Amino acid sequence: MDDLPWQGDACSLVDEFRAGRRTPADELQATYAAIEASELNAFCHLDRERAEAAAGAADVALPFGGVPIGVKELDQVNGWPDTHASVPLRDQIATYTSLNVARARDIGGAVLVGQTTASEFGGVNVTRTKLHGTTHNPWQRGRTPGGSSGGTAAAVAGGLVTLATGGDGGGSLRIPAGFTGLVGLKATIGRIPRGPFAQYGNLTVTVGCLSRSVRDTARWFDVCNGFDARDPLSLPKVSGWEAGLGSHVGSLRGARVAFCPTWGNAVVSPIMWELLEVAATQLADDLGLQRIEGLDTTLPRMGAAWSLSGNLGIEAQLADHWPACAKDLTPEIRFGMEQAVGKYDSAAHAKIERRRIELNEAMARVFDASEGVDFVVTASNPDIAFAADGPLPGVFGGIDAGPGNNGRLTFPANLHGNPAISIPAGTLDGMPIGLQVIGRHFTEDLLLDIALTVERNRPWPLVAPSAPV
Repeated sequence: MDDLPWQGDACSLVDEFRAGRRTPADELQATYAAIEASELNAFCHLDRERAEAAAGAADVALPFGGVPIGVKELDQVNGWPDTHASVPLRDQIATYTSLNVARARDIGGAVLVGQTTASEFGGVNVTRTKLHGTTHNPWQRGRTPGGSSGGTAAAVAGGLVTLATGGDGGGSLRIPAGFTGLVGLKATIGRIPRGPFAQYGNLTVTVGCLSRSVRDTARWFDVCNGFDARDPLSLPKVSGWEAGLGSHVGSLRGARVAFCPTWGNAVVSPIMWELLEVAATQLADDLGLQRIEGLDTTLPRMGAAWSLSGNLGIEAQLADHWPACAKDLTPEIRFGMEQAVGKYDSAAHAKIERRRIELNEAMARVFDASEGVDFVVTASNPDIAFAADGPLPGVFGGIDAGPGNNGRLTFPANLHGNPAISIPAGTLDGMPIGLQVIGRHFTEDLLLDIALTVERNRPWPLVAPSAPV
């Protein structure tokens, strides 16, 4: 076989296994060789012994039988490091396995290769930590793959593995997907359980994967979704995601869509939006969508409230380490801690809840069945991928957006719980750009068919042109 890992999608790799043209054991060795040769810094922990045993016993009849996958550093695997990408927690070892990972392994048959790098505590849109250094975008070294699922994005787009896990608490799947040309579905909150030992925090986090194809994402959710009592907010099992791909295209004709480059009060690079608007218009024409003009899509600003409530969880994880550990934290997390510690009181809680109520009302108005729209189309990111070491930029296309612009496009779906998907939509200056489509709760099947339409009519590269590196 080829000495490189499989450069197609995960579903086609399973087909190769079943046809006897490749074996899980050989594929795993090619994967490890590519990881060792890579300069992306996409992996921070490898588990060769257990992975080789799993590959040797793989049942290729399973949905992902024998497929090597990466596991995001913020997901737990029993016996693996559980550091949250933070120096103060570098000696922690997980004592359980996250349900998203366990189902991919036990129901799907995937082989767990190792951990992909993440931003510290998942709190930043760049994957650069004091614990593991800088992760690079496979489309161009020196640019970021985004965060917090940056290592996952680099590994999948960089040709190292076909699939890897991710999470999205403020855009951490969609942002890296947009920066690296991948499919990134943030599902309705609760679609895949967060257990065991689920902590709800600010009720924004969903888990899933980053993939090279729509069908890979659909198959992932077929395997991993469904209620678990350890996460009582998780949703009942829904089947047929992959089998149903394409079946909703006809029913989408006439659906109402708003194009919104300023979604979430964001500032988007004008030249990038020109390209995305062309892609969105082509998509609307392909599906027969009805573009709605003049809809009030104004949303209250929630970035500060989201950050404050999220930092409470980080404060609890660092516990007795703070403030002595301040010098060991990335600048963004250190700043967040300094702004949050000791400042969350009943007044702050009430303000956050008021803002959430305001956002819920605004989102309900936007997606109202009679007067609103079925979908909002916007960008996944304000611009193409920025410098791998940061800092987070504040100027986009010559426009000063001020602090906090990164993530404004993605926050609303997290705070309201909507499904949203980032779809590869071409390139700008040789770097991928992502089109984000947000739908009503429980409409992932429609979002997948929208993405499938783009994939069929304007196929994207499955890996970065320079991969594997």
